Amino acid sequence: MLLDASVTNQTYVEDCEVCCNPIQVTPNFKSEVLIGFEAINIEQ
Repeated sequence: MLLDASVTNQTYVEDCEVCCNPIQVTPNFKSEVLIGFEAINIEQ
């Protein structure tokens, strides 16, 4: 999974590379350093 550090706070949905289920990804950056990360399985 690649994260874009140019956006400070972001939330997006990405499909799992293994099972193809959607995952809500929320990375947080400060001065392009990852300070927080959350990944939630969005069950369907």
